[in-house]
Amino acid sequence: MTGQTPIRPDRAETSGRKAGFVGLGNMGWPMAHNLVEAGFELVVHDASAELAARFAAEHPGARAATGAASFGGLPVVVTMLPNGAIVRDVVLEWDGGIASALEPGAIVLDMSSSNPSDTVALGAALDGRGVRVVDAPVSGGVPRATTGELSIMVGGADEDVATVQPELRLMGDVARQYRTGALGSGHVMKALNNFVAAATYCATAEALVVGKTFGLDTGVIADTLNTSTGRSFVSDVVFGDNVVTGKYATGFQLGLLAKDVHIAADVAASLGVSAPITALTDERWAESLSRIDGTADHSAAHQAWSEVDLTRD
Repeated sequence: MTGQTPIRPDRAETSGRKAGFVGLGNMGWPMAHNLVEAGFELVVHDASAELAARFAAEHPGARAATGAASFGGLPVVVTMLPNGAIVRDVVLEWDGGIASALEPGAIVLDMSSSNPSDTVALGAALDGRGVRVVDAPVSGGVPRATTGELSIMVGGADEDVATVQPELRLMGDVARQYRTGALGSGHVMKALNNFVAAATYCATAEALVVGKTFGLDTGVIADTLNTSTGRSFVSDVVFGDNVVTGKYATGFQLGLLAKDVHIAADVAASLGVSAPITALTDERWAESLSRIDGTADHSAAHQAWSEVDLTRD
């Protein structure tokens, strides 16, 4: 779905609609908030019971789950979690598994950054119960999660994707919704997108290190890139707004980006595709993850590769 005018569901279409939402982190909280604001009645859960209770207290249309049974009868459960292993645990294991409370025809809408093989395996595990899975990872960070303008890459059966359109159109912009194919394809696309961003980060960081070592001001380097052919989201927002300013506050964790790059490298390897840049980018981000805590902002990754200070002089 590209090139279309952004369309929000009519409130009459969403008021009183019920759903579950699992994962209330930096991205999940504003995404769930947008659903409640549109009239959804949510059952929410997070690894932090305190966080789920606070969300419910601040949103009269939501209640915190007391266990897997709290999701009983819901037509859709959204997951926004760090990886596919955690999604599987919540859906199949936690308190007997959320899936055990769902009725045939219910849909698990996984908006996490999961490994596509995990997603396909989850779909197979739920198929016998009549529960469906749609993978719909997102891009756009906290700002677009807040405004409900996320880019969403959607994989799954056509009828299932159609069923979850009210949820998707409240959390993302339909002009930025991309139908990628069968189940798991959304996660492949998300990993590839983040690989390209991560590779661009590597190149931009090297350019700043070389320039700074030569004697250039990193602010001048960033400004030049951002008005020239080297411009990208990475050079503009990640480096221009965060690295050279020393803010390091994009809101996206280093560990999550390293994970997505590794997924992209795994997919390339499993397909037998020659992808040396993917492999090298995976190597670089694994190196940064071995030296910097994974919860650090991803914009700080260059600190693991070079001791050159990239803040503006």
